[in-house]
Parts: sequence; C-alpha cells; structure tokens
Amino acid sequence: MRIIANNKHYKELNEEIVSAIQNGVVEFTLEDVNGQRFIADCLKGELKIDIYGTPGNDLGMFMEGPTITVFGNAQDGVGNTMSSGKIIIHGDSRDILGHSMRGGTIFVEGDVGYRVGIHMKTYKSSVPVIVAGGHAGDFLGEYMAGGIIIILGMKDDSDILGDWVATGQHGGAIYVRGDVDESKLGNGASRFRMTDVDRTVVKKVLKEYCNTFDLNVNELLGVDFTKIAPLSHRPYAALYTCD
Repeated sequence: MRIIANNKHYKELNEEIVSAIQNGVVEFTLEDVNGQRFIADCLKGELKIDIYGTPGNDLGMFMEGPTITVFGNAQDGVGNTMSSGKIIIHGDSRDILGHSMRGGTIFVEGDVGYRVGIHMKTYKSSVPVIVAGGHAGDFLGEYMAGGIIIILGMKDDSDILGDWVATGQHGGAIYVRGDVDESKLGNGASRFRMTDVDRTVVKKVLKEYCNTFDLNVNELLGVDFTKIAPLSHRPYAALYTCD
C-alpha cells in the first residue's frame, strides 16, 4: 500500500496505517515523510514498511516484528524499547537511538547521535543489536545492561566516538573498529582484547550488515576491533551501601 504522508498530521498518518493493517495490508510504502512522529509504534507481526523522507521521533517504539527501511535520515528515539524486528536507515540517525531496546536489530549506514543504546538490555533470549557505519556521539552505551553495539567509523579519520563512552555500563559489549583512547571511556567501563568468541560475534553481525548496505565484510574485518565492556555488573554499588 502506498501512502503519501506529505503534510499529514502524525496522528492521521498512523491511524491510516493501523486501519490498513486491520484490513489485511502487510506491506507499506510511505512517501514524502517529513518529521511525522511515532510511525510503526506498537506494531506487531511480519510487516514491511519502506519510508522515503525523514521520520520523526520514536520511529518503531515498542515494535515487535516489523521490518522498517528508511531511505533517508531519522530523528531521535529510533527503536525506543523495541522488542523485535529490524530497522534499517540509509542515512544518519540522531540521539537516544535504541533507548531501552530489548531485542531486534537497528542498522544505520551513517552517523548516530548522543546516548545511543542508553539502558539497552538483553531480555530473556533476545539480544538487541545496533550497528552504525559512521560515528557516535557522547555517552554511547550509557547504563547499558546487555546487547551488542558496533561502531565502524567508515566516514573519515576523525574521532569515531564522543566522550564518556559506556558510562555506568553494567552489561553487554560495545565493539569499535580500530583503537579507542582510554580517555574516551566513562566510569565503570574498560577496554578489553578481542577474543575468538568476540570476533565470531562481530563477523556474524557484520555479514548481515554488509549484505544490507552492499559492503565488503572482509574489508571491514581487516581492521581489528576494540571491545568495551563493564568492569563490574554493579558499577555504582558503593553509592548505595548502608553502614
């Protein structure tokens, strides 16, 4: 089903999508999207949504199952608390991408903003995954409790990461292509050497990422990665200890 978003209010657009799903539609093409918020929020099942333009905040929030492909950039809060499914962005995305994400996959071709993966967690057997091909802003993986974040930094040779990476991290792993200066890390996180298990995990995820964006996985894997993980599962335990 083809929907021209144009100047539609986000409520009207989302109600049109939900009504079509109730009538059996499972594939959508949304054109001229220009900042409409909450697209695909709370949707469930094997739906396919292609978006042309720039979706607004909270794309795919609480989503369970659909595949969303954005041919453009995306605003804040992509995949907020999503449980499963996939979001593919052929462009950049902004702040708090993957906030409290507990399953599914988000692939971003370009850069991502601040606090990506904040409060991201593994939920039962679901392991959420975020991959960005460009750079990440400050507080990447803040309070991260589980899941996988991979930052590739393919755009140029400037800093791949912002500051205070993995502040308060107490689970999961962040993999960064190349070296990471220790000064970039926040409290509770540290750099670790890649193990064979880590390399297997990264290779598996990047094969899917490279198939999505028509990249050469062997070229990406030609540079070793740095693993960032927590020193403790309770980084701030001392703050709450009673005498």
